[in-house]
Amino acid sequence: MQKNFIEELRWRGMLNDMMPGTEEQLQKEITAAYIGFDPTASSLHIGNLATIMLLKHFQLCGHKPYALVGGATGMVGDPSGKAAERSFLSEETLRHNESCIKKQLEKFLDFDGGSNSAEIVNNYDWFKGISFLDFLRDAGKYITVNYMSAKDSVKKRLETGISFTEFSYQLLQGYDFYWLYKNKHVRLQMGGSDQWGNITTGTELIRRKESNNDETSEHRAFALTTPLVTKADGTKFGKSEGGNVWLDASMTSPFQFYQFWINCTDADCPRLLRVFTLYSKEEIETFEQQHAEAPHLRIMQKALAKDVTIRVHSLHDYEMAIAASEVLFGKGTLETLQRMDAATFTSVFEGVPQTIIKRTELENCATVTDLLSTSTHNEIYPSKSEARRAIQGNAVGINKTKVTDENAQPDFVLLQDKYLLVSKGKKNHLILVE
Repeated sequence: MQKNFIEELRWRGMLNDMMPGTEEQLQKEITAAYIGFDPTASSLHIGNLATIMLLKHFQLCGHKPYALVGGATGMVGDPSGKAAERSFLSEETLRHNESCIKKQLEKFLDFDGGSNSAEIVNNYDWFKGISFLDFLRDAGKYITVNYMSAKDSVKKRLETGISFTEFSYQLLQGYDFYWLYKNKHVRLQMGGSDQWGNITTGTELIRRKESNNDETSEHRAFALTTPLVTKADGTKFGKSEGGNVWLDASMTSPFQFYQFWINCTDADCPRLLRVFTLYSKEEIETFEQQHAEAPHLRIMQKALAKDVTIRVHSLHDYEMAIAASEVLFGKGTLETLQRMDAATFTSVFEGVPQTIIKRTELENCATVTDLLSTSTHNEIYPSKSEARRAIQGNAVGINKTKVTDENAQPDFVLLQDKYLLVSKGKKNHLILVE
C-alpha cells in the first residue's frame, strides 16, 4: 500500500498550505505535480533541496513528479523575496545552467519508474513560439491587474518600484501551470511558501480559461506549499560562511558540504532530519532518543550528514569526508591521509599555509630539524633551535606521525606525490615539493 503523501508531509513538518480538495485528489488517483527551478546559477543549493524532497516524497507515494527548469522565466526573474530586481543573465549562460540543473535533478528522482516516472520539462520549449500579442490574448485577459497587485511578492515591491518584467512573472508562471495542465495532465503545483501567490495565479488562470468561472466544473487545479526552512532561532537556513551551500561538488566540496551538516545545532537537527533525509519516523525518533542520552556523540548530526552527503554526492565522497574530518579533528593517521583523493585533500587543506621547496632541496636535507627550518626558508620555524625545542616538546608531527628524533632523516612519504603535512601543535602547515 502506498504511503499517504499529505500525511508524510504532516509528520515531517513539510506542509505549509494547500488548496481545498488537494488531499482528496491525491487519494483518488495517481496525480502529476510539478515544481519549478529557475536556472539563475549553474547549480542548485540546499535551499532548493527542500523542494526537491517534496518531489521525491511525492514519487515515493506513487505519484508522478515533473521538474520544470525555467529556461524562459529565468530570463525574467522572480520578485518573490527579493528586495531589488535581479541582473539578467545571457541566453548562453542560462542554457548552460539549465543543463547542469537537469543533471542534478536526475540524481534525486526516478526517471525509469513506470507509470510514475519523473520527467523534466523546460518552459522555454513552449514560450519560444508564443508571440507577445498571443500571450496577452491567451493569458493576460484572464488575470486582472488588481489580482496581480494584491500578491505579497508584488505588494512588498510597489513602494520601492517593480518593473513590468518582474510584475509579469506570476503570469508567466501561471501560464506554465496552464500549459502543463493541458499538455501533461498536471493537476498540482508545489513549491516553497513564498511561491503561494505565483502558484495560485496558475490555478486561477486554469479555472478561468477552462471552467468559465463554473466552480462545479471538473477542471480543478491544486496548490501546495512547504515552509521555508529556518533555524531554531528564526534566521535563514542554508548559508555558510562562504555563502550558499551548493549541490555541485566544484562549488561546495563534498567535505565542506559534509561539514555544514555535521555542524548543525542540536536544536535544528530534528527539523532538518525530517525535511532533508529519507529516514522513517521511527528511525528519526530513535536518533533523537540516542542523542538525548549522549549528546556528545552528535548522533543526530552524523545521521543527517551521512544521508544527505551520500544522496547529493556519493558513498565514496561521504567516506572521504569522514577521513578528512578525522585528519583535521580526530585521530587521523598516515593511512587516513593516503586514502584521501586529490579533490578531498585540496578541499581540506584549502587556505592552510604552504611552503614550496624543490625536490632536490628535500633530497639534500640532512635532518628533520633542517626540513622544518632552513630548508623551508624558515617559514615553519624561524630557526633550527626553535624547531629542536618544538620536537623535544612533542609538538611536531609530519603526516600525522609524531617526530621524536630531531636528527632523523626526512624520508617521509609524499602525500598526493607532492605534499608533506606538518602539524605544529593544533595548527597545520603544508610543504609543497615541486
